[in-house]
Amino acid sequence: MKQWQKDGRLYLAIAFAVMAILFYSSSQTYAQQSQIGLLERVLKNQPFLDQLQTISFVYAGKEISIAADGYFSFVEFFVRKGAHFGTYLVMGGSLFLGLLPRMKSYPLTAVVAWLAAVGYAGLDEFHQMITGGRTPLFQDVMLDASGAGTAIILCMIWSFIRKRRTF
Repeated sequence: MKQWQKDGRLYLAIAFAVMAILFYSSSQTYAQQSQIGLLERVLKNQPFLDQLQTISFVYAGKEISIAADGYFSFVEFFVRKGAHFGTYLVMGGSLFLGLLPRMKSYPLTAVVAWLAAVGYAGLDEFHQMITGGRTPLFQDVMLDASGAGTAIILCMIWSFIRKRRTF
């Protein structure tokens, strides 16, 4: 196990597993993925309704607010966008950690890992375009890119701190 971790294979396996999960997820329609029923059961008392009602913004040309979408759709929006950011956070970090032992250059590895994650995000949105009941959004690609970039920056910081402690 340590060798898999040391040479990056474990991290690359995690990145490819995330890609497979994303591909499967993008193959489903919005109705198949909707978590509104679950949210209605779990959040039936609509916690923080008063505070959340004051939030309103535009995302991809559409108003996002409780007034426009209802409480549960509004909460689901944040769950979905959090999933975008989080999955690409894992993918970006895994790609960076998986490629670093092979490339041995922090800046080059960071660029390649980020471009690979963003490229996959673009392909994922294209896949959604050809899947019925889905809406591909450039804004989602940017959200995915920020998740991957955040992970890569955190991994670089962690690597530099770890390297300094060994001297």
